[in-house]
Amino acid sequence: MSTQTSELRTNSSSTMHSSPMEAGRQRQGRLWSNLKEVCDLLHITAAVSVNTEELLFQHVQFKTGQRVHTIGQAFDTLYIVNSGFLKTVLIDEFGNEQVLSFPMKGDMLGVDGIHTRHYASEAVALSDCDLILLPFKKLTALGRVHLELENVMYGVMSRELVREQAMIGMLGALSAEARVARFLVSLAERFAAMGYSSKLFNLRMTRHEIGSYLGLTLETVSRTLSAFNEIGLITVDQRTIGIKDAEALKTLRRLPPSRSRAKQTSAAAKQKAELGQPGDGQVLAATI
Repeated sequence: MSTQTSELRTNSSSTMHSSPMEAGRQRQGRLWSNLKEVCDLLHITAAVSVNTEELLFQHVQFKTGQRVHTIGQAFDTLYIVNSGFLKTVLIDEFGNEQVLSFPMKGDMLGVDGIHTRHYASEAVALSDCDLILLPFKKLTALGRVHLELENVMYGVMSRELVREQAMIGMLGALSAEARVARFLVSLAERFAAMGYSSKLFNLRMTRHEIGSYLGLTLETVSRTLSAFNEIGLITVDQRTIGIKDAEALKTLRRLPPSRSRAKQTSAAAKQKAELGQPGDGQVLAATI
């Protein structure tokens, strides 16, 4: 492991804004999870032939802005997100970032290091994070003895690949507005899967990072979010997004012309004045 991770290990009992896995246990002042807890987090079935209580995996905490691993760093560990929010990026020779993904709870990091034994991307914490270390040598040794464990771990890695392929397909086939719409729907669905509100949530990434991920400029992302707000698909309050019409976002292809949007906005305002504006106070924003 890098010097940075070694230092973080010694401080792994530091306080996090997001509480660690409740089933985790303290051992020598550090938080650990057994194999079943790790499999539950990954939404896979633990291998029946493995004594899950005897296999413990250490947690490590990262503060907002800290790098989990860097491009070219020697690979020896996979990371599972237990809590928090991150981004993975490629960086060119000029220092420009290309955002590859926004991992959150239940996602696995570091898979791109298996091929060359060096990480091909950089992972950065966008919030305080709690990650579980999965040493690759330990994983491969277990896989040789317990084939079913090896198969389910391959399944997790394949799942990450399928998600990346879906993103590539979306970038090539959809308009700028549809990309932003699908991104918001995807976030809402993932928040819901973690037990948070799918109707109101806070974005941990910037508009610029969203644009980099979707292949759009900052201006296009900001303009599209404003347009969605105007026609009543969402509400926007800085980084807080309220989803008003998820089905319309899922099926949106392109935004109507500005003149048509103005008519829609006027009609919506008139309707709200006649019927009254429903309150959103009972919906809690999801913050990862």
